[in-house]
Amino acid sequence: MVFTARERTLVLEHTFAGSEVTDPLEAARQRAGKYTVRYTLDDLDELLGYVAAEANHAKAKSLQKELDSLFERLREVMESYDDGQWQKPLGSWAAGAPKATGRATLSVVKRKDEP
Repeated sequence: MVFTARERTLVLEHTFAGSEVTDPLEAARQRAGKYTVRYTLDDLDELLGYVAAEANHAKAKSLQKELDSLFERLREVMESYDDGQWQKPLGSWAAGAPKATGRATLSVVKRKDEP
């Protein structure tokens, strides 16, 4: 996982993430303005929770916006490792999928051999 200097600061200074998540980020060395950290999917999932919690409780709109942006990027990375358990919202699976209307519809089809 690659972090910018600002993203690193957001995690280290604005979340209550535990040492299992922050230690590798603190130890990472900057190369070309980026910090590369190896996380397991469980660690990344835990980090997502901390970032989301802080974004939801941030008083400053600018901080909330930065944390939301980091959350979305981390979520995209997590979803790129699809194990078949990610769920898309109903109706978004295909471009031509019908949109949910909130009403159930029933169609009756007669078999060809019925009069």
